[in-house]
Amino acid sequence: MEVILLERIGKLGQMGDVVRVKDGFARNFLLPRGKALRATADNKKRFEEMKSELQVRNLEMKGEAGKLGGKLNGKGYVVLRQASEAGQLFGSVSTRDIASLIKVDGGEVNRSQIVLNTPIKTIGRYKVPLALHPEIEVSIMVTVARSADEAGRIARGEDVTVRRTEAEEEAAAAAAAAEAMFEPEAAKARHGREEPEGDKGPEAAGTEAGEAPARAATGKKKKKNERE
Repeated sequence: MEVILLERIGKLGQMGDVVRVKDGFARNFLLPRGKALRATADNKKRFEEMKSELQVRNLEMKGEAGKLGGKLNGKGYVVLRQASEAGQLFGSVSTRDIASLIKVDGGEVNRSQIVLNTPIKTIGRYKVPLALHPEIEVSIMVTVARSADEAGRIARGEDVTVRRTEAEEEAAAAAAAAEAMFEPEAAKARHGREEPEGDKGPEAAGTEAGEAPARAATGKKKKKNERE
């Protein structure tokens, strides 16, 4: 579909340019938001009539965006969320959350002006661009953490996440250390208990060996008495 741009749009063109875009993009974004008109003969004539008015409005919007951008540019915000040891959030941080943070801080930013392609799903520090106007873009820093203390550590550049493989290795090392420390004691305790049948010590063996000759001698003496 061919459209007439009513404002500067990145990667498309300047105000007044006639460009070809995908039908879905035009119907779902450009046309309903007043950013473009269908490139018909009537609309081209209409644009020429409203061009000066659009230019004035664009300058006013640019001025307002510049003031807001001056307050927001480089500003830091902290979002506290629950997360796993590996830093995976139990949920996410979306453009709605960021817009709410800015609003609480006294700014007014539309969700569509927050350039966040996908929601934030792990703890960390993120640079989030804000497209406040076609000609004005600033950025803020969003720190996502499990606590205020952790947010401070992240801001200082510390790695507060524990990778799953590292956690497994630490657990295995701890288990091995515990086994090496306590297994000998357990072995002593087992040896201290009563020995099972059939596992007799030297003294028992010696007793049995000594009893055998005694039984043999008794038997010979009994036979001799019988012959007499």
